[in-house]
Amino acid sequence: MNVIPFRRRAVPPPDDLDIDLYTAVDVAIRDLRDIAEHCDDAGRRLAEDCRRMLERAYAAESETSAV
Repeated sequence: MNVIPFRRRAVPPPDDLDIDLYTAVDVAIRDLRDIAEHCDDAGRRLAEDCRRMLERAYAAESETSAV
C-alpha cells in the first residue's frame, strides 16, 4: 500500500471554516494536482484519476446549475 504524506499547512484552518461544495471541490482538484507532482507513478496515476473525476463532476454540476 502506498501512503501519500500530506504537507502540513503553515497555519491550520479555523475550526469554523464554512465553505461551499464548489469551493471544496475546486480546492481538492488543485491539491490533487500538487500531490501528483510528489508521487511515484502509481500514486500519480491515482491522484490524476481522482482529479479528473472531480473535474468532470464539477463541470457537469456547473452546467446543470447554469440552466
